[in-house]
Amino acid sequence: MMSGHYTSIDNQKVSGSVPAVEPPPFKFSDSNLQTFPPSGAQGKISGGSRPPRDVDDTFSKSGSGSDEPQRQSGWFQAFSLASYKPYFDVDTIDVLDRIKDSLCPFSGTFNEKTASHPDLYGPFWICTTLIFVAASIGTFVTYIAHKLKDQEWNYDINLVTWSAGLFYGYVTVVPLCLYVILKYFSVPSGFVQLLCLYGYSLFVFIPALCMSVVPLEIFRWVVAGVAGFMSATFVALNLRAHIMSAGERWVLIVAGIFLLQLALAVALKVYLFTVTV
Repeated sequence: MMSGHYTSIDNQKVSGSVPAVEPPPFKFSDSNLQTFPPSGAQGKISGGSRPPRDVDDTFSKSGSGSDEPQRQSGWFQAFSLASYKPYFDVDTIDVLDRIKDSLCPFSGTFNEKTASHPDLYGPFWICTTLIFVAASIGTFVTYIAHKLKDQEWNYDINLVTWSAGLFYGYVTVVPLCLYVILKYFSVPSGFVQLLCLYGYSLFVFIPALCMSVVPLEIFRWVVAGVAGFMSATFVALNLRAHIMSAGERWVLIVAGIFLLQLALAVALKVYLFTVTV
């Protein structure tokens, strides 16, 4: 049997024994803690701001990248709806003020007021209202006339198409031709500005069409003449200051503009102011 007494053995003298040494405190590398990610690692992000080459950068692309259509330039802007948006961004108060200016043709300050922000909203709805008023008044008057005479009445669709072609065509073709003429004489002008001016010049014909219901031929001629004179004066006086830079020919250009506007009034009298009861 083994003796119950144990002999103390010196641990330092026993072969193969491990000395009892307290481990030193472990310290983390400062380079790996303070700089993330480590700058020396191969295949990892370096510099802390640049992504690796094989990383999908779909969400890091800017909103104006190649995925969106590039902004068009030159004549291609005419086919983009976004290019017309600023010309329809106008307040009702501005439209009413410009309508008031068109009814005061002798002031000649319309171009100066609208030079920084011409609009197409007012001209579009003025032409559309003219088409509606011309068609509705003509239809109503002819309907009453046929009913009083106990005659069969048929709606004339040509009245709408003719009015649409006249007003939309006039407010587009005439400013375009005038724009080309002014460019030829090196007169500073803008096409949208001319569209705005001619569009608002037609507003005076709306009340004139309404008064054409009165079955008096002389009264209709007076109404058409006054409306044509106001519209022609409004356009001519507002363009005079710009056309004067064309030299001696400015008188002929202004006179042509004035007479063309009067010709429109005569055409309206002949074709639209002739309904009778």
